[in-house]
Amino acid sequence: MEAKAPRDLFARFAELEDPRMDRTRLHRLDDILAIAIMTIVSGGQGPCDMAEFGRSKQDWLKTFLNLPNGIPSHDTFGRVLSMLDPDAFEKCLLQWIQQLIDVTGQRALHIDGKTLRGSFDAASSHAAIHMVSVWASKAELTLAQISTKAKSNEITAIPRLLDLIMLHGAVITIDAMGCQRSIAQKITQGGGNYILALKENQPTLYEDVKLLLDDAIENKFDGMGYDVHEHTQKGHGRIETRRVWVTREVDWLRDRGQWSGLRGAICVESIRHVLDPAGGPGQVSRQRRYYITSLDHRVQGQDAAWFGRQIRHHWQVENKLHWCLDVTFKEDASRMRQGYAAENLSRLRRLALNLLKQDKTRNLSLPLKRLRASWNQNYMLKVIGVEN
Repeated sequence: MEAKAPRDLFARFAELEDPRMDRTRLHRLDDILAIAIMTIVSGGQGPCDMAEFGRSKQDWLKTFLNLPNGIPSHDTFGRVLSMLDPDAFEKCLLQWIQQLIDVTGQRALHIDGKTLRGSFDAASSHAAIHMVSVWASKAELTLAQISTKAKSNEITAIPRLLDLIMLHGAVITIDAMGCQRSIAQKITQGGGNYILALKENQPTLYEDVKLLLDDAIENKFDGMGYDVHEHTQKGHGRIETRRVWVTREVDWLRDRGQWSGLRGAICVESIRHVLDPAGGPGQVSRQRRYYITSLDHRVQGQDAAWFGRQIRHHWQVENKLHWCLDVTFKEDASRMRQGYAAENLSRLRRLALNLLKQDKTRNLSLPLKRLRASWNQNYMLKVIGVEN
């Protein structure tokens, strides 16, 4: 069958600066990246798979790619991925993904990091690469990502990541690593709001918020304005109750003036009762987590239940992004380490995940979608956005 011209994604690939010298450019950069993404969508992993995918599909690929010198070798795929400027590649993908989701108005964006374990090389003392991503929970898409050399460097990576996205109207959730004054200020200055997890890395604020909320809960918020929500769920041999309290009574916090836009404090309590099949009392565990926010719970639509949903949606990053990358795309098994190859391959995996999640033509699991894309060329064209 013949296909028409690719949509905007492949067109943006053509706008990237080719890192190779002119005399070594036997193959077009956009062709290389197009074959690379189709390989990963259909279940492949690295450069060898990309070259084999291209050779096995060459006649079909010629109907919508240029391929002036046939299919690149696996060495070419590896060399290009290791040399391609990752920041330019990220901006290219961001421009494309912003067309798929509404980047205006209130929207929840969740920032979290994941280490590419296979990128660690003990022989050369090459530290594992840590990718920090922005997850748009409503669209279930990765909006942007950047790399850092260690998890501790998330503190410096997050501001650079915030520079890439439109903050106005967004609600940004970040775990305790990103609970920094400079990050809160950057979010509010950009017109966004934050919900930041608190732990002992901010000892004064953490102890103050913990004392405030624990005491208020014990005294039923006597004389304090607040909102509360409780949800109980039973299944899989356990009963889990989640309670969310939110208050704007934060004036007395010692560090309040140092946190841009701080308007409220939140406590989330999880009580898990694991049932005993023999009829015994079972095991009960209780945990409380604390947050600060620039939002006001008195605003319509921003009650305790709403705050609870935003915090719960933050964990989609683990369940719907990181877990999929590890289990479905086998990211931690990748041993690509040369140059920028590890982080560029990581971007291709996230792009493939975005493309597969965007396809709603069949109600299939991600592994089945990848299989179908490898078997059915028409389905592959729908996934990658090439009209037929």
